[in-house]
Amino acid sequence: MRATVIHAPHDIRVQEVPDPAIQQPTDVVLRVLRACICGSDLWAYRGESARQPGQRIGHEFLGIVEEAGSGVNGFAVGDLVVAPFVWSDGTCAYCAEGLTTSCPQGGFWGSVGSDGGQGEAVRVPFADGTLVKLPSAAASDDRLLTALLALSDVLGTGHHAAVGAGVKPGTTVAVVGDGAVGLCGVMAAKRLGAERIIALGRHTARTDIARTFGATDVVAERGDAAVAAVRELLGGEGAHAVIEAVGTEQSMRTAVGITRDGGSIGYVGVPHGSGTGLDLGVMFDRNIALRGGVAPVRAYIPELLPDVLSGTIDPSPVFDLAIGLDEVPAGYKAMDERTALKVLIKP
Repeated sequence: MRATVIHAPHDIRVQEVPDPAIQQPTDVVLRVLRACICGSDLWAYRGESARQPGQRIGHEFLGIVEEAGSGVNGFAVGDLVVAPFVWSDGTCAYCAEGLTTSCPQGGFWGSVGSDGGQGEAVRVPFADGTLVKLPSAAASDDRLLTALLALSDVLGTGHHAAVGAGVKPGTTVAVVGDGAVGLCGVMAAKRLGAERIIALGRHTARTDIARTFGATDVVAERGDAAVAAVRELLGGEGAHAVIEAVGTEQSMRTAVGITRDGGSIGYVGVPHGSGTGLDLGVMFDRNIALRGGVAPVRAYIPELLPDVLSGTIDPSPVFDLAIGLDEVPAGYKAMDERTALKVLIKP
């Protein structure tokens, strides 16, 4: 089959690799219908996170079960399913608590020795604990299929940030980051009943999506100017809940600066850079809470899926460029150069 591999920074290739096969009774082999490129994939693309030459890449996908191991009980050949970006056994104490990303037998797609999502097929370990079944009719609905793909990562990650930030009805929320996760954080905040949502971003195409998703205000400034602008909008106080969806030192400083005393920050931006941007003394004095981390999206899919199926929420606009598998290298370049927000792959 063909799959995407990374050989070096800025060297993404689509090449022939061995077909996936059942290795354990709990495996399934999945034919990929939709995949995409994540902003976090760009850290490997830019050489800021290490990868072995020839390593697979991609962690967001959905598709059709082509083969099921003898120990798989919940799925059969022909089922349409979505995969969260981490596989998990579904039986350990962490999985029972909903923290599937800490499953001792879990792992990330594209890690050494595993398949990546940006290919024609994937071997899925622990299928019963990992995959979620989708209505078969969705396979023929292009828009719905695209919206459902967001369940594999960005929609659940935005929701995780909103939950960590303590968003509830009537709260004021600020979202740092205008990428796909930040935009899904806006959607999640609206879904959870936020009264006012301030999106921080300077790319009009993205902030237009933010407004569609529920943002009531947009702040284009950065750094200290952004802090001042948000506080001016809120009568000198910050937001009850702040979503941090970037992961840089500057974005975290901004998040702390725009949080109301006694408020909370939900952080899901993958940390990168020389420092955290956190001053514990400031957070202590102002009673600011910090929650978040890698999102256990498998635990959130059952909650979010009905709203996507009903059209109550529609995250599909975050995918603004659709390509075939052979065009994946160009898709990485487009996202790296910020000419695309999030690239959809149709193998």
